[in-house]
Amino acid sequence: MKYNEAGVSREGGYEIVDRIREYTTATHDRNVMNGVGDFGGLYRLGTYDDPVLVSGTDGVGTKLHLAAAVDYLEGIGIDCVAMCVNDILCHGAAPLFFLDYLAYADLPPSRAARIVHGVSLGCRQAGCSLIGGESAQMPGTYRSGDFDLAGFAVGVVESGRIISGKKIHPGDYLIGLDSSGVHSNGFSLIRALLKEKAIELDAEFEGGPLWKTLLEPTRIYVQPVLPLVEAGLVRGLAHITGGGLYENVPRMFPAGGSDAAARGYRAVIRRKSIHPPGIFDYIRALGVDEEEMFHTFNMGIGMVCASAPENSASVIEALKNAGVNAWTIGRVEEESEGVREICFD
Repeated sequence: MKYNEAGVSREGGYEIVDRIREYTTATHDRNVMNGVGDFGGLYRLGTYDDPVLVSGTDGVGTKLHLAAAVDYLEGIGIDCVAMCVNDILCHGAAPLFFLDYLAYADLPPSRAARIVHGVSLGCRQAGCSLIGGESAQMPGTYRSGDFDLAGFAVGVVESGRIISGKKIHPGDYLIGLDSSGVHSNGFSLIRALLKEKAIELDAEFEGGPLWKTLLEPTRIYVQPVLPLVEAGLVRGLAHITGGGLYENVPRMFPAGGSDAAARGYRAVIRRKSIHPPGIFDYIRALGVDEEEMFHTFNMGIGMVCASAPENSASVIEALKNAGVNAWTIGRVEEESEGVREICFD
């Protein structure tokens, strides 16, 4: 028996590497020291005073199923990068390089290349280099037509600029940054609702097919936010992913320790300051109560920034000039020791 009789195509793997070469090299900067196909990606760190590496890994989740169903594959590559680089940005890190992992049963090389093309587009938006990855053909683990995509980002921040939440003070303003839509969380619920209500992905929504709005790629916040971090205008950041505002905003607060970190904090968010885009009203109308919506989705806010009151206007103006709508949604209050929570007023 030969390998291809077991469902694995060597030639297909070679073709994927050939097809993605131009996409990966388009993201390389002068610190990338080798090309595609080596056993590892080499990256020169550069000159820093006291660098700290920050890493993050994530996937796209079941949004992949909708993307495959309508053959919109480039967007999920951007999603994969966004989920990772937005996370490490929350610690003040500038992403340096990215690696992706694509696993499948029988994905044609042309479709695999389109996914990696999307990854490269995301890397260019984030200002990082795609220096390696893995495509794994795994018949038996994945059903025919199924695939999974995950990624891994490494960034760097000077130790003195690390965002840990320890500089957050009671009275700080919480600033919400516009999401581009649903981003990459809650799609198991969305898929279940669409199936239950027998709604097709090409159903009309706001003048176009529903899938186009649902699959809008996750916004990458690196370029608009990083200058604010470097200017010292940001005291805390939260990437609003699975669990929505409830679970993610408290993660920006220090977990405990000595001095200021021993204090507890509470995020008080004005519910009336949140105006979810129409897609969230659409999902809610399918049968999800408002509380569940806020526990599952970003509700139009993809990132939250904590800033000193005297700096908040400058932060909002800079974000808007960079193309990201932002506004004050609440404040930070001191709470009992060790408590990190959120409430709405």
